[in-house]
Amino acid sequence: MAAMALPPLEQGRVYRTQDFELWSSNPSRFAADLVEKGVLVQVTHGLFACPKRSKFGVVPPGDDALMRAFLKGSPFVFTGPERWNALGLGATAVFAAPLVYNTKRSGTVDLGGRLFELRRVAFPQAPSQEWFVVDLLENADRAGTSRTELAGALVRALARGSFDRERLREMAQRYGTKATRDWVYSALRASAV
Repeated sequence: MAAMALPPLEQGRVYRTQDFELWSSNPSRFAADLVEKGVLVQVTHGLFACPKRSKFGVVPPGDDALMRAFLKGSPFVFTGPERWNALGLGATAVFAAPLVYNTKRSGTVDLGGRLFELRRVAFPQAPSQEWFVVDLLENADRAGTSRTELAGALVRALARGSFDRERLREMAQRYGTKATRDWVYSALRASAV
């Protein structure tokens, strides 16, 4: 029996079963053979990671690589505490699972032992800090703070010039609920004084 020819795999990349159709008429079996040989690690049904190796052992794939493969390349953005806390508006939330906005599905998914909370909602192609401010206001209850506290911190941040006022207004108009728009418009007025 001839040895199986290994495809040129990229370390750290996550592959879907159909990615192996170039090398085999039975991509599922081909992927299973690569897992058995230790070339790939199965992440979940139909997803396989080509692990990076370091002097400390196998490095799991990054969140971006997992989402790109899982969502088949459709747009997504990571949001939540890590991005909200970095805004300097007083949010100090921590989530067990990263929050991922996308265009395909909602729900919680386990990818290789990592949980991700998916939400199918509108988001900009390249999110700005101002969009994350609107997103934080939309999720104030989940961020461990109140909209009143956030609005006060936003007024101070706007007065310091921490955010682009017009971009914030635009992000609120395009992606915020009426309540969030009202909070943003009020903060913009209060910080202009």
